[in-house]
Amino acid sequence: MPSPEDTDDEDAALFRQAIGEVKRLPAATAPPRKAPPRPAARMAERDEVDARSEFQRGLDDLALLEAGDVLSFRRDSVPPRMFQRLRKGQYSAQDELDLHGATALQAEALLREFLLEAHAHEWGCVRIIHGKGGRNERDIPVLKNLVDRLLRQRSDVLAFHSAPPAQGGTGAVVVLLSHR
Repeated sequence: MPSPEDTDDEDAALFRQAIGEVKRLPAATAPPRKAPPRPAARMAERDEVDARSEFQRGLDDLALLEAGDVLSFRRDSVPPRMFQRLRKGQYSAQDELDLHGATALQAEALLREFLLEAHAHEWGCVRIIHGKGGRNERDIPVLKNLVDRLLRQRSDVLAFHSAPPAQGGTGAVVVLLSHR
């Protein structure tokens, strides 16, 4: 009786004879590699998240303004008489920004851009219309609070006060800007 190894050899020989001559295929090229992902700007993304959370903490830490509250801020360098004139609406606004209908994120970007433009044109007084708000679930005027916090943080803002009733009342703010 033939051994299993002999049977395997005989089967392999019969198989080769049945198939005939075999041609080797050329070596296949490797499929194209997928481009590696672009590096993420992780530090910039983290800074953005930190800035937003810092702003939110600022909103949480400070007492939020309500729809009828008056916005008022004056740096120590602004004379009281100048601030009194601002409160009475005795400065004419050289331009205004209307934030009605903007989300908080849009409003922040629009306000920053508007203030840059104001400095480029060397405007000393501008009006920002934020509306009275109170249309969210907690009845907090989001844009009014955003404008208040953002203006207080900027070193180029000398003073601001809610506009006189004829100019928008507590739905707008008149801002005195420094000339850098």
